[in-house]
Amino acid sequence: MAQSNLVRPYARAAFALAQENGDLAGWSERLTVLASVVADERVDAAVRAPSMSRSERGELVLRVVPVELDAAATNLVRLLADNGRLMLVPELSAQFERLRREAESRVEAQVRSAAPLTKDQQQRLTERLRERLKREVTLHCIVDETLLGGAIVRAGDLVIDGSIRGRLDRLATRLAH
Repeated sequence: MAQSNLVRPYARAAFALAQENGDLAGWSERLTVLASVVADERVDAAVRAPSMSRSERGELVLRVVPVELDAAATNLVRLLADNGRLMLVPELSAQFERLRREAESRVEAQVRSAAPLTKDQQQRLTERLRERLKREVTLHCIVDETLLGGAIVRAGDLVIDGSIRGRLDRLATRLAH
């Protein structure tokens, strides 16, 4: 959670700039590439070397990025490096994507279910979530063998626990009161 708080101002600033320039997709792509570069084991080891200055760390990342970055993205890398926040680029990218989905009225929903959902079940769930959230919904379905049955849906701040364990817990709470 502390990482989220540290990177939030950078994500918001990058998002505002991208939105102002009408380049949300371009910034999304650049941040995804930067996140993968920073997450690379070799780059991570080099960047964490105590002998390397902060500015050298930023320049190293800029040298190994496989795409050409515009001036604003280059400045962002240097700013993050100078402030010792370079390793937070993956979280920055994730926060940027959340802001982008929100601005584009999209939400990603994770569905953990005990068994694979059929195409029909996925379609009905997508439609119901779209009606409830008033946004376009992209489902990410995961089979979770630890669930006894049912499913748990997470979409933004919304959590719907339709698992057997969740139902039993709610029943026990009602019976206790």
